[in-house]
Amino acid sequence: MCPVVQCSPQFVDREIATKKGCTAGQLCLAWVLAQGDDFIPIPGTKKEKYLHENMGALDVVLTKEDLAEIDAIAEQIKTVGDRSVRNSFRY
Repeated sequence: MCPVVQCSPQFVDREIATKKGCTAGQLCLAWVLAQGDDFIPIPGTKKEKYLHENMGALDVVLTKEDLAEIDAIAEQIKTVGDRSVRNSFRY
């Protein structure tokens, strides 16, 4: 089972986003994209301007050091509940 990864702008350190020249949301999406070809971010948006902003995540280049810094922050966040796809989709 593949875990469901949740990333929100509150998850990231805004200093990293500023350093990378992107928004916190773009950094989140870039982080998900950097997890591997089997991870696909599915951002939600209500406005076209945010769709364009989200697409800017494709231009964010994260180094191994950036990913390590983000992962260190993520390890400090307490997650609650089951995060498996198996329990997310019940018909």
